[in-house]
Amino acid sequence: MHVLIAEARFYDHVADLLLAGARAALDAAGATHETVTVPGALELPGAIAVADASELFDAYVALGCVIRGETYHFEVVANESARGIMTLTLDGLAIGNGVLTVESEEQALVRARGLAEGGSDKGGGAARAALAMMELRDQLAGGE
Repeated sequence: MHVLIAEARFYDHVADLLLAGARAALDAAGATHETVTVPGALELPGAIAVADASELFDAYVALGCVIRGETYHFEVVANESARGIMTLTLDGLAIGNGVLTVESEEQALVRARGLAEGGSDKGGGAARAALAMMELRDQLAGGE
């Protein structure tokens, strides 16, 4: 199992927590992984699509955070990044979506922190989802 973590670094402190959770989950599962960084959530689907063309990865983890602001930009970024990830998923890629869409930085930090820190470990959850979808895809493709 070789997994690509694509992380959006727009909110570095939140991204650090999500990345730590994803790496810990992948390590616990015995998966190898690499990380690429993109500027924001809108760039995640493109990075995953380019990486998939290399045929080096079995699954993908998309990590990022979109915090509502005062403009419509939140909806565009949240909706379009989710749409792009879903399109790739429907094309057969195993992707765990760990892009937080929240109202505040406080909400983001609670979701990004690990369970031991009283958080929701959404980074780890996204990694586990990617592995589960990879296993399901492989099972169904093999007819098992």
